[in-house]
Amino acid sequence: MKAAMWYGVRDIQVRDVSEPTVQPGMVKIKVKWCGICGTDLHEYLAGPIFLPDEPHPLTGEKVPVILGHEFSGEVVKIGEGVTKVDVGDRVTVEPILACGRCRACQKGYYNLCEQLGFHGLSGGGGGFSEMTTVHERWVHKIPDSMTLQEGALVEPAAVALHAVRRSQLKPGDNCIVFGAGSIGLLVIQAAKISGASNIIAVEIAEQRRALAKQMGADFTLDPMKDQVQDTVNDLLNGGADVCFEVTGVEPALNSAIECTEVDGQVVIVSIWEKPALIRPNDLVMKEREIRGSLAYRNIFPSVIKLITDGTFKVEGLVTKEIPIHNINEAFEELANNKEQIKIMVQPG
Repeated sequence: MKAAMWYGVRDIQVRDVSEPTVQPGMVKIKVKWCGICGTDLHEYLAGPIFLPDEPHPLTGEKVPVILGHEFSGEVVKIGEGVTKVDVGDRVTVEPILACGRCRACQKGYYNLCEQLGFHGLSGGGGGFSEMTTVHERWVHKIPDSMTLQEGALVEPAAVALHAVRRSQLKPGDNCIVFGAGSIGLLVIQAAKISGASNIIAVEIAEQRRALAKQMGADFTLDPMKDQVQDTVNDLLNGGADVCFEVTGVEPALNSAIECTEVDGQVVIVSIWEKPALIRPNDLVMKEREIRGSLAYRNIFPSVIKLITDGTFKVEGLVTKEIPIHNINEAFEELANNKEQIKIMVQPG
């Protein structure tokens, strides 16, 4: 079968690999759609970051590995003991690899596992392949009313909703989202769902700012042209209760801190290619706080329901569909063309 594998920076190769066999407790899925994630793009441009350059403790694999963790498909075979799904079910996958034994896992924080990995980043297969196998724990059935392309967008929507749930945002609070890529646009929606008012999107690309308005932003700012902090002070009478940083860019992080209200909060959602410098006094003097948000936990069923009932509007995020053999061109386009939001790959 065909699979797209990471070999190095700007070096993804579509190879013929063996089709995976089904072990007890495992589910074999024929992948229909797999989205290119911002994390995939980070790995393409500057990896390995999450990718294991030494054998991963949960898979025993190291690069080159199959990429792709935002995917959906159809169950084609189930292993011994599987009861959660059956052949023919349409599913999406929560692509977590967790040990189940460490302190974080025992507390239920499986997304913070000491040996955390991701299907499609850490070995064990991935969504950029015609077939893949995952443990039944991580497989979620989707209703007939949900398209398989929407099913592949459950994962990024889960990232966004988890970030908002991790924040101190309350109904009626003001918030700012720095970055209006796919995750930023979904954070805007998640904040709106959670009752935020006066949502501001800060984004360089004009088309993404327009989409941010469609997704629920009340105001948009271009940091290359607008005086962001002064405008925020005017619009929000001092600053936002919560700022979400979804860019992975140092100036945006510092701007998020500056735009946060006294006793407010900055939530870092992005994955960083390199360290960033901040001014600690900008936190201390206003008693602001920073917290991180990683992936998701115990949230996929809620996201599936929100997409199904139309509360989470994900269909507008897909800007291109490609066959797997065009995947390198798609990564380059995402890196260089900010009009692209979510490119969907069809492995078959």
